[in-house]
Amino acid sequence: MTTFVQFHVLTTYGPSNPNRDDMGKPKQVEMGGEVRLRHSSQSVKRALRESTFFSQDLTDHMGKRTKRLHGDLVQHLLGKGVVEKDALEAADTVAAIFGKLEPVEKGSDAKIATTLAFISPEERRLAEELAEKAAAGEKLPKDKGLKKLVLRRADGAVDVAMFGRMLASDTDFNRDAAVQVAHAFTTHRSISQEDWFSAVDDLNRDDKQGAAHIGESAFGTGVFYQYVCVNVDLLVDNLAGDRELAVRAMEALARALSQATPRGKQNSHAHHPRAHFMLAERGEQAPRDLSGAFFNAVKERPLLETSIEELKKMRGAIDRAYGQCWDAEAVMHLGREGTVDEIAAFAGKAVRGK
Repeated sequence: MTTFVQFHVLTTYGPSNPNRDDMGKPKQVEMGGEVRLRHSSQSVKRALRESTFFSQDLTDHMGKRTKRLHGDLVQHLLGKGVVEKDALEAADTVAAIFGKLEPVEKGSDAKIATTLAFISPEERRLAEELAEKAAAGEKLPKDKGLKKLVLRRADGAVDVAMFGRMLASDTDFNRDAAVQVAHAFTTHRSISQEDWFSAVDDLNRDDKQGAAHIGESAFGTGVFYQYVCVNVDLLVDNLAGDRELAVRAMEALARALSQATPRGKQNSHAHHPRAHFMLAERGEQAPRDLSGAFFNAVKERPLLETSIEELKKMRGAIDRAYGQCWDAEAVMHLGREGTVDEIAAFAGKAVRGK
């Protein structure tokens, strides 16, 4: 049986615009006939990866999503004393493993991939070693044989293991995501608002001249529901069986979910929220989200406490109808019960099987 850990998180945001659409406004979604604010799953996953719990505490186990491996390989070889011509040719051969290359600009020796590749630390190390061999004139295998010298289906890259990757150049080395991240949305009706602002010229002492600049900036507020589901067994498999690393990854995920946020317009709004409510569940039954609790927008004040009650009601209703899908739980309700440390410890124990 597969073990799942599910997180349900409610977080309040003051005036802010963490995740913008193509018009610069907070992203939205219509649910139950009401407009809500939304944070895309992509922006949430990047915020998790960039949180200190991952970027610093697990720094040696973090992959890089990039188109620029070719340039890195060239610089690596030049640093080893390889002449530029040989460095460029070796980088051409090895970087192409991760995708088709094209010149940065016409006539340039520098190249970038046509698509982003999520590269683990181990794969980067193997790519550098292979580039050194190519630059030294060592004969290398072709096509799939060459790729097998670098690409891995499992290793110690926590973020690749959690969020998966797609390699358009070779789907055999795609990785299924062990962590599913839903779009976060407000539990109640919430629309973006416009802030008209102006700026003055510090060197203009004539008050009759008016503003030197005027503009508009959008923002919104609300209680956001975030759902995340983790396939614990797949996480361990993606990390090449390293269960203790998987424990650290799960603990980092739990902590990051309590406070990581997309960083759009952060200097303008200083949004640094903390989760007000977190529910973590462990079980071997099929997972389910609790978004249905908010399909009809919450209207009763206070919105946060009503949202928590609606979440619990929906959970109870689903459990009664379908059977309980969790064997153990941990709760953090700000100011009432539980701590983030307890949520993180619970997530780690789920990996250890305790």
